[in-house]
Amino acid sequence: MRNIKLTVALATLLFSVVAQAHDYTLGSLSIDHPWARATAPGAPVGGGFMSINNAGDQPDRLIGAVVDFAAEVQIHESSMADGMMRMQHLPDGVAVPEGEELVLRPGSYHLMFIGLQRRLVEGERETVTLKFEQAGEIEVELTIEGPGEQGPHQGGDAMEMDHGDMSH
Repeated sequence: MRNIKLTVALATLLFSVVAQAHDYTLGSLSIDHPWARATAPGAPVGGGFMSINNAGDQPDRLIGAVVDFAAEVQIHESSMADGMMRMQHLPDGVAVPEGEELVLRPGSYHLMFIGLQRRLVEGERETVTLKFEQAGEIEVELTIEGPGEQGPHQGGDAMEMDHGDMSH
């Protein structure tokens, strides 16, 4: 019985450490569970998602990102207009208002990895450097989840998108 309790305690501690390792803080910003969907071999693009909470009293802005597995990273917004899913590049980034949370999720705001240089493989991790207008830069690890995953931030008005073979 003592060994079972010890095993449970160690497992709980390990889970806690792993969970904490996937949350990041940069000034008044906290980034929760950055992730991406696995991509098919030869897919040209992929998508990155996360939650960014601004606990500060000043707004900030996600203005870019850099990865070593794609030629370019753009910030995009997807929306429904006239019954059609539209996706647009946001060259000026996206606001993270003071006291609010910005959720990047499928069918909404997201990072678009363009010109993938390697496949994103389920169960692996990839590094992305996020760039904020005020807070600066932070390196985070994306957990690569299954190709059809909606992620932990799937509530709200997120809509599923189909980019055909874009694996996004």
